[in-house]
Amino acid sequence: MMETFQLDAIDRKIIKALQDDASISQASLADLVGASPASCWRRIKALEDAGVLRKTVRLADPEKVGRGLSVFCQVRMKSHDPSARRDFETFVQSYEDVIECYSMSGEWDYLIRVAVADVKEYEKLLMQGILTHKAVEHSASHFALKTVKYTTALPV
Repeated sequence: MMETFQLDAIDRKIIKALQDDASISQASLADLVGASPASCWRRIKALEDAGVLRKTVRLADPEKVGRGLSVFCQVRMKSHDPSARRDFETFVQSYEDVIECYSMSGEWDYLIRVAVADVKEYEKLLMQGILTHKAVEHSASHFALKTVKYTTALPV
């Protein structure tokens, strides 16, 4: 089990602020969380070193970059052999259209989220990719009609 990093109130404010806007200046962040800029910088470095804060990214608008269709694909494996699972996971990593993949408990083995331009593009990925993998037994696709809530921010 992974050890939880002990966060104090200022650490939590820093994480919350950076999850909201990672481009905030050090001075503005320090003012926002009630710490000096030097203290704030040291805390950020400590959070990064501990792996609490991971890489900084900018989120692209899926519609504006031609990836407006979100599809959730459930996958059932033929075998739960560790090498088959590793092979499938490596296979999934090779597709840039696959933006999330989770190993699941329950009836389905994997849940994959795909961002594509349209149904035709998804059909190609499904028929020429996912369903051709030797370890895949079956899949079910679910098309998102609209995004009701989407966030990358974790509650802290």
